[in-house]
Amino acid sequence: MNPDYAGLFRALRPECALVVGALAVIGLDLTLYRSREPAARFRLALWTGSLAVSCALFAGLVAARGPVFGAVMVLDDLSVAAREAILVLTLLTLAIAWGGRPARHPAEFVAVILFAASGLIVMAAARQLLVAYLGLELASLSLYVLAGFDPERPESAEAALKYFLYGGMAAAFLLFGFSLLYGLAGSLDFAQIAAQLRLHGTSPLLQVAIVMVLVGFGFKAAAAPFHLWAPDVYEGAPAPSAALIASASKLAGFTLLVRLLWHGLVASPAGSPPWFASVAVIAGASMLLGNLAALAQANVRRLLAYSAIAHAGTLLLAVMVAGDAGPGALFYYAATYGVATVGAFGVIAVVESQGSCQALGDLAGLHRRSPLLAGCLAVFILSLAGIPPLAGFFGKFTVFTAAFQQGGIAGATGWLAFLAIAMSAVALYYYLIVLKQALVAPPVPGAPPIRVSPVAAAALLAAAALLVVLGVAPDILLGLF
Repeated sequence: MNPDYAGLFRALRPECALVVGALAVIGLDLTLYRSREPAARFRLALWTGSLAVSCALFAGLVAARGPVFGAVMVLDDLSVAAREAILVLTLLTLAIAWGGRPARHPAEFVAVILFAASGLIVMAAARQLLVAYLGLELASLSLYVLAGFDPERPESAEAALKYFLYGGMAAAFLLFGFSLLYGLAGSLDFAQIAAQLRLHGTSPLLQVAIVMVLVGFGFKAAAAPFHLWAPDVYEGAPAPSAALIASASKLAGFTLLVRLLWHGLVASPAGSPPWFASVAVIAGASMLLGNLAALAQANVRRLLAYSAIAHAGTLLLAVMVAGDAGPGALFYYAATYGVATVGAFGVIAVVESQGSCQALGDLAGLHRRSPLLAGCLAVFILSLAGIPPLAGFFGKFTVFTAAFQQGGIAGATGWLAFLAIAMSAVALYYYLIVLKQALVAPPVPGAPPIRVSPVAAAALLAAAALLVVLGVAPDILLGLF
């Protein structure tokens, strides 16, 4: 292979913009911003980071399509759409941070967010095991740091430690699975792995490799039974950090997973892939455990964590049907879920900046304390519940329709779709509990009105508008594929 470094740089201009932006944030904070007040330093760091993400968004739109650097990465419809969606979610994360408490180390906080985003968009475009792992670990190490960025709360340090320990174990499983795949196929490239598996067929060693890979990805997706870190991390991490973990990392992880499973681990052109049954079991377990455990939660962050586990099950169902229906349904569901989750954590961040927002009761009377926050939270929660005409409804409808078309009513995907529909009714109950507190319950006596910064208000309104527009006109995203 004749290395084309100029072509690699052109293809990776968004990633370069993020890295340069992260270095600029730290450099400016060490020189020009150091004498400012902490709140001013935080705002300036957020402005600089937002500018870097905006430049990356533009660079991604004008980037050429096709294989990159000997096809170790590929810029196709899925990877370009995922890259832009991850950058939008990162921009929303920076915007909602305006409404939260200033970080003690503002430049480092913003820089780590940018590093995490660069790793996530590398994951989304990876077409080779080594590049996939490098992107995944860059993102993971950054997210571990972000989870522990609130030194005033012991829960934040506990969340970071638990996230790191589980993540390190999951990385070991993933690397072991990748090493077995390399030994079986003699290549790191997804297409070459698929060609060798079609030639030699399924073997016990391949099944072991698949199990190891699914353990690693199951952790990243917070799918049962690899979900044990999620409730503690969602509860302890700063709200912007939890928003990025719950949204952009899920989108990048599932984009990489669908490419690896359908482009690399297909042992024969006919019949079900060798990973199909394992993914079906994980998807069903995630739907059941996530929704049923959420019913018992009195903490709004832990409720969102178990909700995320349930959504991971539906996303795994979307992965299963992506071979026939294409990745459009998966991308639409993951992207709109990410917007709704970032918005929900944005509301939590604003409420926390002027009090506490852990127990469900902390949302009581939100409609009187801030009608703007209450209205936006209603849109986000109803979209997560799948209520029309919001984007969450059409995302579920698209996935369920593809599941019934692929396997029929009696097939594996059909049964999982029935389970997902039944669990959606369960989910509606606990989502309505959140809305009852925010829209019906009276505020605590003496609770002051909540002030929302203009930037955070604009971000929340933009996220709510996106969910309405994408629900009414889903072809805006689905038409990309």
